[in-house]
Amino acid sequence: MRDDGSVTSSTPGPRIPAPSAPRLIATDLDGTLLRDDKTVSPRTVAALAAAEKAGIEVFFVTGRPARWMDVVSDHVHGHGLAICGNGAAVVDLHGGPGQHRFVKIRELAVPDALAVVRILRAAAPGTSFAVERTGGLHHEPTYPPLHVEPGESVAPAEKLLGEEAADPNAADVTDQPVLKVLAYHPELGPDAFLALARTAIGDLAAVTRSSPSALLEISARTVSKASTLELCCRERGISPAEVVAFGDMPNDMEMLAWAGTSYAMGNAHPDVLTAATGVTGTNNEDGVARVIEQLLAARATA
Repeated sequence: MRDDGSVTSSTPGPRIPAPSAPRLIATDLDGTLLRDDKTVSPRTVAALAAAEKAGIEVFFVTGRPARWMDVVSDHVHGHGLAICGNGAAVVDLHGGPGQHRFVKIRELAVPDALAVVRILRAAAPGTSFAVERTGGLHHEPTYPPLHVEPGESVAPAEKLLGEEAADPNAADVTDQPVLKVLAYHPELGPDAFLALARTAIGDLAAVTRSSPSALLEISARTVSKASTLELCCRERGISPAEVVAFGDMPNDMEMLAWAGTSYAMGNAHPDVLTAATGVTGTNNEDGVARVIEQLLAARATA
């Protein structure tokens, strides 16, 4: 145990050298930057601040919605932007908790969302759905209470998406863009459900997952962490070769493959280990911080 309370890793250091002059660090949150208790360790806080001070931009790239970003709002520097919803939104975190501002929205068209619901109802009977809009999450009665939130609507997905008449007593949220549809199956294994859904849905929408349960996250066809990160980098004149990325789950794989240098966490899904160019320690071992520290040390001696 270190003096700052962080855990010293017993696993080997990063498997490959990182670029000597990266311009941007892109990191997932859950299972990657955050410890299992959903906190950011003192060591990681210090590493993020040091990277920004050295002129390296840090982007949080997560499946979380904007309203769940309070856990890292105190640790944004410079631009203050984060990519949320697996690439469906770019959010300015400068306002602090509850004051996040959408900068870019890449919505899932309602006709496509409805088609996805119909396809999965037929391909995987028993699937229940939730709809993530810019204003919050709304779900079917059979969708498990994974995250109870205020202001949520409960109705069949077709009503939540506006195809059927909604409850006149419920708030109308159909004017809010759809960021993603979530699909949960109570019996299928997570990877089996993902494979089935990708086959059934084809190129109509992007399907991925980040949960240990059979919970799929479905976005517009061209939306992913990678594609939105690429847009943000292009605006800054940053090439993939100048990006170092970190992740642990299938929703990180495109981003890890796109970045010039990428690290799977020691706790990563097996498929993610093959997508990344290197491996670092686990999220509980400050694996991201360890790489950042090495990057900065290499720059200091270059």
